[in-house]
Amino acid sequence: MKTFQQIQLELTAYLRSPEQSPAPANVETRRLHIYRDLVYNNIENFIANVFPVTCSILGDNSWHKLVREFIQNHDCQTPYFVQISDEFVQYTLQVRGLRDGDPAYLLELIHYEWIELALDVSTDVIPDAGVFPTDVENSRPRVSPVAVCLTYQYPVHKVSAAFPHWQVEPTQLLVYRNRRDVVCFSAANLLTARLLFLLQSDDQPLNNHLETIAAELQYSDVTMLKKQAFILLEGLYRDSVISHFE
Repeated sequence: MKTFQQIQLELTAYLRSPEQSPAPANVETRRLHIYRDLVYNNIENFIANVFPVTCSILGDNSWHKLVREFIQNHDCQTPYFVQISDEFVQYTLQVRGLRDGDPAYLLELIHYEWIELALDVSTDVIPDAGVFPTDVENSRPRVSPVAVCLTYQYPVHKVSAAFPHWQVEPTQLLVYRNRRDVVCFSAANLLTARLLFLLQSDDQPLNNHLETIAAELQYSDVTMLKKQAFILLEGLYRDSVISHFE
């Protein structure tokens, strides 16, 4: 006689992969189908709500095939529904990858759609703003823990079902949650992206970072670069991307 655990394993294998795993014996088919549909529909509905553009780009058949493969092949490490999207991103980016017939930008699009929820549900708190310093050059601007600058090979923020075809177009996007807990997106230029990276990776005064950028860009007018950077910082501070200064 099979143990209860063996029956459980048979049932979960069937629910995850009903086309490939036999249903456990002596269980009413109608009930099995109810559970089978509940498992798939709940997971698929949540994922579709987080990745609406990906869903529309792939179309019904390819989308449902992708979700079914995720349920069949990925061992989720969390029981929380809100973290299913994290698991879906891990599966598509690290395990499945791109396949024949996929748009070349698919993985970047999935990551881009996921980041909005990731920042929205993050438990990180933006530090108190304090005041904008009078001596900006020698200050240490701090980047908000719920702000990221992303670099993609494709303009994923422009992709839609109406415009699904895009060529390589290196794109930098600033994504952040402001103090009103609204997740915002904006295009980022090279100065913004590089400055935020340096601020997050190296604890030096602002002036040191600007001199580094000037050397990298072979900027002849360092004074003008600093003026541009100060104006940029004011805007980033106003938007809570720069949370405070030290």
